[in-house]
Amino acid sequence: MPETKYLVGIDFGTLSGRAVVVRADNGEMLGTAVAEYPHGVMDETLDSADGQALPPSYALQDPGDYEYVLRRVVIGAVKDAGIDPTRVVGIGVDCTSATILVTDKYGVPLCKKPKYANNPHSWIKLWKHHGAQEQADRLVAAAKERNEPWLARYGGVLSSELLLPKVLETYEKARDVYDGASYFVNLMDWLTWKLTGKLTYAAGDSGYKRMYQDGHYPSQEYLESVSKGFGTVFEDKMSGPILPLGAKVGGLHSEPAAILGLPEGIAVASGNIDAHVVVAGANAVKPGQLTAIMGTSSCYVVNDKELHEVPGVFGIVDGGAVDGAWGYEAGQTAVGDIFAWYTENCIPVRYEDLAKEKGVSVHELLGELAMQQKIGEHGLIALDWHNGNRSILSDSRLSGTIMGLTLVTKPEEIYRALLESTCFGARVIIENFEQYGVKIDEIVAAGGLLKNEFYMQMLADITRKPITISTAPQTGSLGACVFAATAAGIYPSVFEAAEAMSQTEQYKYKPNEPSSKEYDVVFSFYKELHDHFGRDETDIMARMKAFQSEQKEKK
Repeated sequence: MPETKYLVGIDFGTLSGRAVVVRADNGEMLGTAVAEYPHGVMDETLDSADGQALPPSYALQDPGDYEYVLRRVVIGAVKDAGIDPTRVVGIGVDCTSATILVTDKYGVPLCKKPKYANNPHSWIKLWKHHGAQEQADRLVAAAKERNEPWLARYGGVLSSELLLPKVLETYEKARDVYDGASYFVNLMDWLTWKLTGKLTYAAGDSGYKRMYQDGHYPSQEYLESVSKGFGTVFEDKMSGPILPLGAKVGGLHSEPAAILGLPEGIAVASGNIDAHVVVAGANAVKPGQLTAIMGTSSCYVVNDKELHEVPGVFGIVDGGAVDGAWGYEAGQTAVGDIFAWYTENCIPVRYEDLAKEKGVSVHELLGELAMQQKIGEHGLIALDWHNGNRSILSDSRLSGTIMGLTLVTKPEEIYRALLESTCFGARVIIENFEQYGVKIDEIVAAGGLLKNEFYMQMLADITRKPITISTAPQTGSLGACVFAATAAGIYPSVFEAAEAMSQTEQYKYKPNEPSSKEYDVVFSFYKELHDHFGRDETDIMARMKAFQSEQKEKK
């Protein structure tokens, strides 16, 4: 009888990283470990010798946090699984996308060098770093003026979260950092580089976040038209091979193998986007299945056999999620983050006391009270733009709004309106896909928000789509294992690996027609407010943010 083989999947999120050990034959999770980044997100001050204040919209991280967490979670997961580590045959890695490092030729981050330590642009720019909005706007304007064909693959817009605006921001605001850099790399590629000693670029991430389309980056002529001297950025700062999803970057190098306690030479798969690995982890690989990765933010990925030009999407990439299909990505920059912000900053003490008395969280208490309301009873409409809008408006300058507040509005009513706003935002994204030819038959959901059954049923009712859920304890890490299994040669393709290793419950939530009809009315109000602030010539939100920045800089 053949020996059981094991895989390690490592999932790096915004605030923490986790690893799982699974059986290669059926995806059963045997062990797991989680660790938080010691420095978290630097969005107010820089963790360097001078501790300088950061401008608004900055979100930076310490690369050492990722190395620390990598050691902790891999060793911890293998120990928790109680397996013989010599039977681990592959490693898969996924990370937050468009999280950018600046390194020397050996992969050492520049922020670790005294010369650059006090320059914010030498540190990791996290995915939600929005300091490059002005650069993103200019990149789009130049692409439109030149009729660049690749722009349509990004819905005609570029988010400030993407790699190119962030690198241009460094080029224009910190030229010494740019000139001192050998490479600008996304986090996942840096990690597989550290594990194998080989710098490669993952195809999915390159297509979605680095503007790599049809075998090419944007032209030197285009880039030069945006900023003089910037034309050769890809050749000068991002050279290297691009590998498809499920490909083997190389074998685990001796030094990290010794640190992690794993066999030298085992397969390390090309990295993937944290949200996108869920497509394989939840076996949502067929056209019409919208994978919804729902947590602090939400990402939506759907495959289609045909290429459709869909405005406002975050990216359209051939083979971006699975080989043989066009992968479409959209998302919301804040979902669970909005609920957390509200409960941490806006709840009266009496509600906190009542939650303690009942032995529940404030979230659970507010949800229980919100469920007692009729749809629309609170008279509120909220916009889910507390961290800007990713899709379909792609504007980080937009901000959250609650309309309809009165002196008798209760905390649970605001809470419910915030829940509804994120579901309405998801519906806008779904309807945009369908309007431009990408069918959506069902939602396949994974992530932390699955624990909130009230919210999940609300999502089904508002979107009018049945929701299948992943029952795997860590779907993202499992998805990383699916790609590791392919890289290790255990399965011939991601399709076979996903079918064998995923765990789901089909149609856990189905739309309730009476509720859906009532939500249609409330959604019409949301859409009117959405279009007023997001589409009409109403730039008050952008002007308010600009004035805020001016005032903060005067401090």
